[in-house]
Amino acid sequence: MPEGDTVWQAAHRLDAALAGHQLTRTDLRVPRLATADLTGRAVLDVTPRGKHLLTRVEGGLTLHSHLRMDGAWHVHAPGERWRGGPAHQIRAILGTADHTAVGYRLPVLDLVRTAEEPRLVGHLGPDLLGPDWDPAEARRRLLADPTRPLGAALLDQRNLAGIGNVYLAELCHLARATPWLPVGDLPDLDALLTTAHRLLTANRATPNRTTTRRGRPRLHVYARAGQPCLTCGTPVRVTSDTYGHPGRERPTYWCPTCQRGPAP
Repeated sequence: MPEGDTVWQAAHRLDAALAGHQLTRTDLRVPRLATADLTGRAVLDVTPRGKHLLTRVEGGLTLHSHLRMDGAWHVHAPGERWRGGPAHQIRAILGTADHTAVGYRLPVLDLVRTAEEPRLVGHLGPDLLGPDWDPAEARRRLLADPTRPLGAALLDQRNLAGIGNVYLAELCHLARATPWLPVGDLPDLDALLTTAHRLLTANRATPNRTTTRRGRPRLHVYARAGQPCLTCGTPVRVTSDTYGHPGRERPTYWCPTCQRGPAP
């Protein structure tokens, strides 16, 4: 599932291409929206909210999308060959005179009144890349269940919005805690939240996510199973965990030497 910085980048590409322009073509290829037509309406903005994308148009309407594991939005100039997958994977087309945004494999696509956005994203905690970021509120939510494993608590978008598998692994490594340590046992939760905000902010403008110092591998442990830990040299380990969501296993990477706490 994409991280908050990836969704932020997608939103800003869409906003730069569409905001302030009138839609000349719309095609929403999901059954319940097949008759919806936004042609003639101007796009007001495209705003990220955690891992959600909110495309607001004239008339008080919002097109809500979520990328989940495989979804993507691509922006094309007139005459440019579309990329992103075969045509049957296209779920949404938003075109203006200057650009066409094409959404591929979007598992979530809704058209709602803008006033009803809270029904879709109101459950989210403070957004690490949003104007509502509030570390004190994120801390309060995380500690509401102090026995919950740290990894599961960080992935729960109701606590704070924007962390996915990559940042889960990297933040736990930087905090020197395994993802299975009870969140209430973490010595310095405030430092972890500060690091999370710093890393997502630093990476939101680049496709090459980096959590390490310049000149080293870009990530400490994520996708580095069997390779030496950058801190101690111990081989990085990997396992699968559902984090409380049966059927949705996620790879989890950690250093058994540097990171303290329970482990499989």
